[in-house]
Amino acid sequence: MSDGLNYKFLFDTFFVALSGVPITLIVTFVALLIAVPAGFSLALTRINRIPVLNRFAQVYVSFVRGTPIIIQIFIVYSSVPILLTSIFTKYNINMNVYDVNPIWYAFIVFSFNTTAVLIEVFRSALSTVDKGQLEASHSVGLTNSQAYRRIIIPQALVVAMPNLCTATVNLIKATSLGYAMSLQEITLKAKVAANVGYNYVEAYIDIFLVYLILCSLVEFAFKLYEKRLSKYKPANA
Repeated sequence: MSDGLNYKFLFDTFFVALSGVPITLIVTFVALLIAVPAGFSLALTRINRIPVLNRFAQVYVSFVRGTPIIIQIFIVYSSVPILLTSIFTKYNINMNVYDVNPIWYAFIVFSFNTTAVLIEVFRSALSTVDKGQLEASHSVGLTNSQAYRRIIIPQALVVAMPNLCTATVNLIKATSLGYAMSLQEITLKAKVAANVGYNYVEAYIDIFLVYLILCSLVEFAFKLYEKRLSKYKPANA
Protein backbone atom coordinates (compact mmCIF):
# COMPACT_ATOMS: atom_id res chain seq x y z
CA MET A 1 0.00 0.00 0.00
CA SER A 2 1.55 3.35 -1.12
CA ASP A 3 2.05 6.28 1.24
CA GLY A 4 0.55 8.90 -1.10
CA LEU A 5 -2.13 9.13 -3.73
CA ASN A 6 -1.78 7.06 -6.87
CA TYR A 7 -2.18 9.87 -9.40
CA LYS A 8 -2.18 7.57 -12.43
CA PHE A 9 -5.03 5.56 -10.92
CA LEU A 10 -6.77 8.82 -9.96
CA PHE A 11 -6.59 10.04 -13.57
CA ASP A 12 -7.57 6.73 -15.19
CA THR A 13 -10.44 6.01 -12.80
CA PHE A 14 -11.89 9.48 -13.33
CA PHE A 15 -12.82 8.34 -16.84
CA VAL A 16 -14.06 4.99 -15.52
CA ALA A 17 -16.39 6.87 -13.15
CA LEU A 18 -17.34 9.21 -15.99
CA SER A 19 -18.48 6.21 -18.04
CA GLY A 20 -21.23 5.66 -15.45
CA VAL A 21 -22.77 9.09 -16.14
CA PRO A 22 -25.11 7.87 -18.94
CA ILE A 23 -26.77 5.35 -16.60
CA THR A 24 -27.09 8.01 -13.90
CA LEU A 25 -28.70 10.42 -16.37
CA ILE A 26 -31.06 7.77 -17.78
CA VAL A 27 -32.29 6.86 -14.28
CA THR A 28 -32.67 10.56 -13.41
CA PHE A 29 -34.55 11.33 -16.64
CA VAL A 30 -36.96 8.37 -16.37
CA ALA A 31 -37.59 9.06 -12.67
CA LEU A 32 -38.45 12.70 -13.45
CA LEU A 33 -40.53 11.68 -16.47
CA ILE A 34 -42.72 9.61 -14.14
CA ALA A 35 -42.50 11.77 -11.01
CA VAL A 36 -43.30 15.19 -12.54
CA PRO A 37 -46.83 14.37 -13.83
CA ALA A 38 -47.55 12.06 -10.88
CA GLY A 39 -46.33 14.62 -8.35
CA PHE A 40 -48.25 17.45 -10.02
CA SER A 41 -51.49 15.42 -10.14
CA LEU A 42 -51.24 14.45 -6.48
CA ALA A 43 -50.35 18.03 -5.56
CA LEU A 44 -53.62 19.11 -7.19
CA THR A 45 -55.52 16.58 -5.07
CA ARG A 46 -53.98 18.21 -1.98
CA ILE A 47 -54.70 21.76 -3.15
CA ASN A 48 -58.32 20.88 -3.98
CA ARG A 49 -58.65 18.61 -0.91
CA ILE A 50 -60.09 15.67 -2.84
CA PRO A 51 -61.10 13.36 0.07
CA VAL A 52 -59.47 9.95 -0.50
CA LEU A 53 -56.64 11.07 -2.79
CA ASN A 54 -55.67 13.95 -0.51
CA ARG A 55 -55.26 11.57 2.42
CA PHE A 56 -53.36 9.08 0.24
CA ALA A 57 -50.93 11.82 -0.85
CA GLN A 58 -50.37 12.87 2.77
CA VAL A 59 -49.59 9.30 3.90
CA TYR A 60 -47.41 8.72 0.83
CA VAL A 61 -45.31 11.84 1.47
CA SER A 62 -44.99 11.01 5.19
CA PHE A 63 -43.88 7.46 4.40
CA VAL A 64 -41.17 8.55 1.96
CA ARG A 65 -39.96 11.34 4.25
CA GLY A 66 -39.84 8.98 7.21
CA THR A 67 -37.80 6.19 5.60
CA PRO A 68 -34.22 6.33 4.26
CA ILE A 69 -33.97 5.82 0.51
CA ILE A 70 -31.45 3.00 1.01
CA ILE A 71 -34.14 1.07 2.93
CA GLN A 72 -36.61 1.71 0.09
CA ILE A 73 -34.01 0.31 -2.32
CA PHE A 74 -33.51 -2.86 -0.27
CA ILE A 75 -37.28 -3.38 0.09
CA VAL A 76 -37.93 -3.02 -3.66
CA TYR A 77 -34.83 -4.97 -4.70
CA SER A 78 -35.73 -7.89 -2.44
CA SER A 79 -39.54 -7.88 -2.49
CA VAL A 80 -40.26 -7.29 -6.19
CA PRO A 81 -38.38 -10.43 -7.37
CA ILE A 82 -40.21 -12.52 -4.75
CA LEU A 83 -43.56 -11.09 -5.86
CA LEU A 84 -42.79 -11.64 -9.55
CA THR A 85 -41.56 -15.18 -8.90
CA SER A 86 -44.85 -16.10 -7.20
CA ILE A 87 -46.85 -14.58 -10.08
CA PHE A 88 -44.75 -16.31 -12.76
CA THR A 89 -44.99 -19.64 -10.93
CA LYS A 90 -48.76 -19.31 -10.64
CA TYR A 91 -49.23 -18.60 -14.36
CA ASN A 92 -46.47 -20.95 -15.55
CA ILE A 93 -44.35 -18.16 -17.03
CA ASN A 94 -40.84 -19.39 -17.72
CA MET A 95 -38.67 -16.40 -16.78
CA ASN A 96 -35.87 -15.91 -14.28
CA VAL A 97 -36.66 -12.64 -12.46
CA TYR A 98 -33.10 -12.48 -11.15
CA ASP A 99 -31.88 -11.88 -14.71
CA VAL A 100 -33.80 -8.59 -14.86
CA ASN A 101 -31.54 -5.58 -15.39
CA PRO A 102 -31.25 -3.67 -12.07
CA ILE A 103 -31.98 -0.41 -13.90
CA TRP A 104 -35.69 -1.36 -13.82
CA TYR A 105 -35.59 -1.52 -10.03
CA ALA A 106 -33.81 1.84 -10.04
CA PHE A 107 -36.64 3.33 -12.13
CA ILE A 108 -39.18 2.08 -9.56
CA VAL A 109 -37.33 3.25 -6.44
CA PHE A 110 -36.27 6.69 -7.64
CA SER A 111 -39.61 7.45 -9.30
CA PHE A 112 -41.40 6.45 -6.10
CA ASN A 113 -39.14 8.63 -3.97
CA THR A 114 -39.03 11.65 -6.28
CA THR A 115 -42.80 11.72 -6.74
CA ALA A 116 -43.26 12.31 -3.00
CA VAL A 117 -40.71 15.14 -3.07
CA LEU A 118 -42.38 16.82 -6.05
CA ILE A 119 -45.85 16.60 -4.50
CA GLU A 120 -44.72 19.08 -1.85
CA VAL A 121 -42.74 21.19 -4.34
CA PHE A 122 -45.76 21.62 -6.62
CA ARG A 123 -48.21 22.02 -3.74
CA SER A 124 -46.27 24.90 -2.24
CA ALA A 125 -45.73 26.51 -5.67
CA LEU A 126 -49.40 26.26 -6.68
CA SER A 127 -50.42 27.73 -3.33
CA THR A 128 -48.61 30.96 -4.20
CA VAL A 129 -50.78 31.60 -7.28
CA ASP A 130 -53.82 33.75 -6.48
CA LYS A 131 -57.02 31.67 -6.77
CA GLY A 132 -58.67 34.68 -8.37
CA GLN A 133 -56.60 34.08 -11.50
CA LEU A 134 -58.36 30.77 -12.13
CA GLU A 135 -61.74 32.46 -11.72
CA ALA A 136 -60.64 35.27 -14.06
CA SER A 137 -59.57 32.65 -16.63
CA HIS A 138 -62.99 31.03 -16.49
CA SER A 139 -64.65 34.43 -16.92
CA VAL A 140 -62.88 34.96 -20.27
CA GLY A 141 -63.91 31.52 -21.52
CA LEU A 142 -60.83 29.42 -20.75
CA THR A 143 -61.30 25.83 -19.67
CA ASN A 144 -59.61 24.45 -16.54
CA SER A 145 -56.83 22.81 -18.56
CA GLN A 146 -56.25 25.95 -20.66
CA ALA A 147 -56.12 28.13 -17.53
CA TYR A 148 -53.57 25.86 -15.89
CA ARG A 149 -51.45 25.49 -19.01
CA ARG A 150 -51.37 29.18 -19.97
CA ILE A 151 -51.62 31.01 -16.64
CA ILE A 152 -51.35 28.93 -13.45
CA ILE A 153 -48.52 26.51 -14.30
CA PRO A 154 -46.09 29.13 -15.75
CA GLN A 155 -46.46 31.27 -12.61
CA ALA A 156 -46.16 28.27 -10.30
CA LEU A 157 -43.05 27.10 -12.16
CA VAL A 158 -41.31 30.41 -11.43
CA VAL A 159 -41.70 29.68 -7.71
CA ALA A 160 -41.03 25.95 -8.06
CA MET A 161 -37.82 26.15 -10.13
CA PRO A 162 -35.32 26.51 -7.23
CA ASN A 163 -36.93 23.55 -5.44
CA LEU A 164 -37.15 21.56 -8.68
CA CYS A 165 -33.45 22.18 -9.21
CA THR A 166 -32.68 20.99 -5.67
CA ALA A 167 -34.88 17.90 -6.12
CA THR A 168 -33.14 17.02 -9.40
CA VAL A 169 -29.66 17.48 -7.96
CA ASN A 170 -30.61 15.39 -4.91
CA LEU A 171 -31.99 12.71 -7.24
CA ILE A 172 -28.73 12.61 -9.21
CA LYS A 173 -26.76 12.25 -5.97
CA ALA A 174 -29.18 9.59 -4.67
CA THR A 175 -28.52 7.42 -7.74
CA SER A 176 -25.09 6.79 -6.18
CA LEU A 177 -26.96 4.34 -3.92
CA GLY A 178 -27.74 2.29 -7.02
CA TYR A 179 -24.56 0.32 -6.27
CA ALA A 180 -26.71 -1.56 -3.71
CA MET A 181 -28.67 -2.94 -6.69
CA SER A 182 -25.52 -3.61 -8.75
CA LEU A 183 -26.46 -0.71 -11.01
CA GLN A 184 -23.51 0.17 -13.25
CA GLU A 185 -23.49 3.87 -12.36
CA ILE A 186 -20.70 6.25 -11.31
CA THR A 187 -20.09 4.95 -7.77
CA LEU A 188 -20.10 1.23 -8.56
CA LYS A 189 -17.78 1.60 -11.55
CA ALA A 190 -15.21 3.56 -9.53
CA LYS A 191 -15.44 1.20 -6.53
CA VAL A 192 -14.98 -1.89 -8.72
CA ALA A 193 -11.90 -0.30 -10.28
CA ALA A 194 -10.56 0.44 -6.77
CA ASN A 195 -10.96 -3.17 -5.61
CA VAL A 196 -7.88 -4.37 -7.48
CA GLY A 197 -5.29 -2.21 -5.71
CA TYR A 198 -7.41 -0.98 -2.79
CA ASN A 199 -7.21 2.58 -4.12
CA TYR A 200 -10.46 3.63 -2.45
CA VAL A 201 -9.35 7.16 -1.54
CA GLU A 202 -8.59 7.93 -5.18
CA ALA A 203 -11.86 6.31 -6.26
CA TYR A 204 -13.90 8.42 -3.86
CA ILE A 205 -12.12 11.58 -5.03
CA ASP A 206 -13.07 10.68 -8.60
CA ILE A 207 -16.68 10.02 -7.57
CA PHE A 208 -16.73 13.38 -5.77
CA LEU A 209 -15.39 15.21 -8.84
CA VAL A 210 -17.78 13.57 -11.31
CA TYR A 211 -20.84 14.33 -9.19
CA LEU A 212 -19.62 17.87 -8.55
CA ILE A 213 -19.24 18.55 -12.28
CA LEU A 214 -22.53 16.85 -13.18
CA CYS A 215 -24.58 18.61 -10.51
CA SER A 216 -22.99 21.98 -11.32
CA LEU A 217 -23.98 21.60 -14.97
CA VAL A 218 -27.55 20.69 -13.99
CA GLU A 219 -27.76 23.72 -11.70
CA PHE A 220 -26.47 25.95 -14.53
CA ALA A 221 -29.12 24.55 -16.91
CA PHE A 222 -31.87 25.24 -14.36
CA LYS A 223 -30.64 28.83 -13.88
CA LEU A 224 -30.84 29.43 -17.63
CA TYR A 225 -34.39 28.06 -17.74
CA GLU A 226 -35.32 30.08 -14.66
CA LYS A 227 -34.29 33.26 -16.54
CA ARG A 228 -36.60 32.29 -19.41
CA LEU A 229 -39.48 31.88 -16.98
CA SER A 230 -38.85 35.26 -15.34
CA LYS A 231 -41.33 36.90 -17.76
CA TYR A 232 -44.12 35.14 -15.85
CA LYS A 233 -42.98 36.56 -12.51
CA PRO A 234 -45.54 38.99 -11.05
CA ALA A 235 -44.45 42.63 -11.25
CA ASN A 236 -44.61 43.03 -7.44
CA ALA A 237 -42.56 39.86 -6.75
